[in-house]
Amino acid sequence: MIDVILRRRSIRKYAKADVAEQDIRLILQAAMSAPSAGNQQPWHFIVTRERKTLDAVTDVHPHSSMIKEAPLAIFVCADLNAEKHKGYWVQDCSACTQNILLAVESLGLGAVWLGVYPREDRVKGIKKLLNLPEHIMPFSVIPIGHSAEKPDNIDRFDQKRIHQNSW
Repeated sequence: MIDVILRRRSIRKYAKADVAEQDIRLILQAAMSAPSAGNQQPWHFIVTRERKTLDAVTDVHPHSSMIKEAPLAIFVCADLNAEKHKGYWVQDCSACTQNILLAVESLGLGAVWLGVYPREDRVKGIKKLLNLPEHIMPFSVIPIGHSAEKPDNIDRFDQKRIHQNSW
């Protein structure tokens, strides 16, 4: 697992190859295994391969051009009606988004985290694009595919960021 975490990179170039359904199921299983506040599990996922929808994301999200190459994307959303602990859905959806990225890496695929929430323009645009009910909040978009690039591994460990016992 440590190797997967250290190896994971944001992938923005994808090969023209489909992603197997069993891989998508494993990715979503990993997502739903994330920790959540009070086990509230507020997440819902929209998986789309629909080219028209994927391409339309670029009209809403200014940093999403790579989605035009990806064979699919997973939209991570929160059901605000499922909140037991108000506001913690952001942490819950962050944890499941990270689990998606790690599962993708472990399967030899590539992905990138595109943040939607808290940018109001992106939230409104994705809500409209996906016809989301009022109580469903889009959190992130994750384009997924077979990587057509191999970014270098970077050691991001920085001893200066570690404090013992107090600042």
